[in-house]
Amino acid sequence: MPNFSTADPIAAIYRFCAQSMHYPEAAWFTDDYLKKLDGLLDALGGEEERAALPGACPGGRDWLEDLQVEYTRLFINGVPHTAAPPYGSVYLDKTLRGRYSDEILAFYRSLGYSFHKDGDLPDHIVYQLEFLSFLAEDGNRTGEEEFLRRFFLPWFGMFADRVKGQAHHPFYRIIVTIIDFFTKEEEEHGVQRNEA
Repeated sequence: MPNFSTADPIAAIYRFCAQSMHYPEAAWFTDDYLKKLDGLLDALGGEEERAALPGACPGGRDWLEDLQVEYTRLFINGVPHTAAPPYGSVYLDKTLRGRYSDEILAFYRSLGYSFHKDGDLPDHIVYQLEFLSFLAEDGNRTGEEEFLRRFFLPWFGMFADRVKGQAHHPFYRIIVTIIDFFTKEEEEHGVQRNEA
């Protein structure tokens, strides 16, 4: 399981959210992961969300399998169409791998980060959240704020609305709500880091 711990709590939250938007696999979707999600919801006062999760798989059905089906339907190839493609260019350029995708890749590089050529497209939500975690961990507050303003927030609201409107399982509605909360807090108000 990936290590979500970091000296910076905001970086850890970005990393947790990025992991949550990966395809669900037994290697990371563990009891430990669910405890961390429960703890995060508890800290945020998400009692309603916490209550929704245990009942999401009635009759002892397999959570992992249900989430894999839901992930595929929402983000990869739902019928009659993918409900919520996880790429910013789909929302901003109305195409996959548009100008936005090239601009985000150039921004990664301008701050000294490289992108693995065999990976998914650079504007996938997982990569954007991971990038934000790197910036937060490096203490690059200016880069973090600019990335949120220029690249993440312009499309994320449209994506989140689709997920919230189309998701059959509460897990992804909850995750996009957490992402929305933390990215807006960072952009609008800043999150106070405890230096003590």
